[in-house]
Amino acid sequence: MIRFLAQLPERKAAWGLLFTSALALELTALFFQYGMGLEPCIMCIYQRTAVLGVLLSSLVVLISNNTVSRLIGFIGWGISAIWGLLIAIEHVDIQTAANPFFVTCEIVPNFPVPLHEWVPSFFAATGDCGDIDWQFLTMSMPQWMIVIFAVYSLVFVGVLLSRLLNKRAI
Repeated sequence: MIRFLAQLPERKAAWGLLFTSALALELTALFFQYGMGLEPCIMCIYQRTAVLGVLLSSLVVLISNNTVSRLIGFIGWGISAIWGLLIAIEHVDIQTAANPFFVTCEIVPNFPVPLHEWVPSFFAATGDCGDIDWQFLTMSMPQWMIVIFAVYSLVFVGVLLSRLLNKRAI
């Protein structure tokens, strides 16, 4: 993967890094699901979809780096990162609710098209949102996803602001 990034032209290297990080997260999610037997809940599937949005947004720019593709990439990246952050925060709220009987999550994903039926191995939700099946350094998976989506969002805002400020300076 490092060789792949090193071979990209300078203007695509950042997009390649974004793509690589999102791909690593997707592969990790699939490992947790199929390698470790952890069942994803609906909130996990929504977060997985947000990471997929980041991945596809960066792929658009890697395939064709022009003004339109970068605009699509930035819009997709921003929406996916911020939406993922909000979903991860909501997921942590569900897991840490004082009374879990009053907190529920959906069972069937609410996608515009039935992705959970078309690709159930990736989009079907079989777990419970309130379960904490995995922790690392005392943080649950949705807590780590807050960190990841916050980094994606902060980098997005930083890049967007720097591009806007550079345009004004010209």
